[in-house]
Amino acid sequence: MPIDSSDLKSLGLKVTGPRMKILDIFQKHASQGQRHLSAEDVFTLLKNDGIDVGLATVYRVLSQFEVAGLLRRHHFDADHALYELEEAEHHDHLVCLHCGHVEEFVDEEIERRQREIAARHGFVLREHALSLYGLCAACQAKLKDR
Repeated sequence: MPIDSSDLKSLGLKVTGPRMKILDIFQKHASQGQRHLSAEDVFTLLKNDGIDVGLATVYRVLSQFEVAGLLRRHHFDADHALYELEEAEHHDHLVCLHCGHVEEFVDEEIERRQREIAARHGFVLREHALSLYGLCAACQAKLKDR
């Protein structure tokens, strides 16, 4: 369900042009299968749309959206964070070490094993994050051709 201005208001966020545009960017790109964006990606997309917003403003809005529970921040590498819309459905990530491509996946067997392992150690899982790092098919093909 798309997030709109009334959702921002209910979260205590003022409805501004930059906030609405950044939210629109995430929703549009998620619908196209590109769910993970950096602050720099968002900044570039805003500039390409002719919207004059500073990079500091982009970082501030992303941080506000994260605190409000609209976005989730990931640190797949040490260089920069990627953001995605927060969703109720859990998923894990495959991350390419060469090009940075992120692929989402869900595997019930992995989820079941994690719950078993936690229970064996006396834990009840509330949340977890699993990121697997390797080379995507495109990068494997490029590196093979060298």
